[in-house]
Amino acid sequence: MKPIDSLLRQMPDIANDAQPDVAGHLEWVGMNEIEVPVRIQDDTGGLIQSTAIVTAYVNLVDPEVRGIHMSRLYLHIDKAFRDQPLSPATLRQLLRSFLDSHEGLSDRALVRVDFDYVVRRPALVSDNEGWRRYPVSMIGILEGQEFSLEMGLEVLYSSTCPCSAALARQLIQEQFSRDFDADKPVTFEDIHKWLGEEDGIVATPHSQRSAAELRVRLLPTFQMFPIVELIDLVEGALKTPVQATVKREDEQAFALLNGTNLMFCEDAGRRLQTELNREERILDFWARCTHYESLHPHNAVSVITKGVEGGYVSGAGNPVRLGPHRD
Repeated sequence: MKPIDSLLRQMPDIANDAQPDVAGHLEWVGMNEIEVPVRIQDDTGGLIQSTAIVTAYVNLVDPEVRGIHMSRLYLHIDKAFRDQPLSPATLRQLLRSFLDSHEGLSDRALVRVDFDYVVRRPALVSDNEGWRRYPVSMIGILEGQEFSLEMGLEVLYSSTCPCSAALARQLIQEQFSRDFDADKPVTFEDIHKWLGEEDGIVATPHSQRSAAELRVRLLPTFQMFPIVELIDLVEGALKTPVQATVKREDEQAFALLNGTNLMFCEDAGRRLQTELNREERILDFWARCTHYESLHPHNAVSVITKGVEGGYVSGAGNPVRLGPHRD
């Protein structure tokens, strides 16, 4: 038997030894759907573990080289997330290792980490709380020494149609006219009783579960990803996030929130746009509000951007520029 190192020396390396059939630069080449566990720091300083799906790319600047070293990308990912929690510094170090291991082949690298962030959220009124899951994406790009940092997030909320609400109110007014004679006095007790009966409130507006998908470009000086901060910003802007634990008093409070926050998808988009524009630490953003209509089989959608010239969020050069895990 030949020694193992002797066998390895004889193994062919087609990526290094063979010439490509057609020469050319490659914008991105690498792997996606890489499965790894990651640890993320929560807002209290503790660590949450989650299963992540990772995308890893480098460019290929030498047109005469057949391919990159994909196994090196995987091994660097495995080591990085095994040794330390996910953070902006972790992503930057990982990207640096991609380029160092592809010296002469690549001068740009990208890594994207998709995972679920699970956090306890309080009920609206009752003394309860429950778990909520938020799909999150972290994206780092290193070009030479320039590091850019992006974060994606999806938040579910409820939306009640303003048009439907107005039409429902009209039908209730018409029912009131049928049930009460304009020429006869009506007492407070009569109206109060009527308002609590199904025969009086004959119509209700339609509501639907909706989703806000965001991609924000952050200042690269962040020490940790502002996951909970961004969740709070989105839910605070939209007012009607879906709930985990719901007793009757919570459901009633949720009905009140929907009734006092009627919104089209355009309203939702503008609310988000206003809040995101106020955040100086967010350099650029892209967001999509989708209302999964209960009236139609199709959805109502609005899209907003800050639109920074040359920004990765709005730029065409980023191969993963849409919402969380939607590529």
